[in-house]
Amino acid sequence: MKTFGPVAVAITVLLFVSAAEAQTMRAVQRGETIVQTYCSQCHAVGKTGSSALSVAPPLRDLHKLYPVEHLEEAFAEGITTGHPEMPRFQLEPDQIDDLIAYLKSLE
Repeated sequence: MKTFGPVAVAITVLLFVSAAEAQTMRAVQRGETIVQTYCSQCHAVGKTGSSALSVAPPLRDLHKLYPVEHLEEAFAEGITTGHPEMPRFQLEPDQIDDLIAYLKSLE
């Protein structure tokens, strides 16, 4: 029976970690495209800058208001707010995952 040496195990682990990190980066990039499309007209969507609409919080601050993961259901059901400026929109499950990945990257 052949066993793997510590170096082989370490290389295998690094390959899996690198693949997971690459997948996360792709999700963040897709999430950034979503926020540029749906959110940037009112919200600041990057790590700096002011929101175009003063009542729209910068997306980088959402984690201070809510656990970002808790927004998944709201995105799935369609975001609605008490003010007419916020459009109602719904996202597909994979888009929600990408959006959450992007919001987490802003924390």
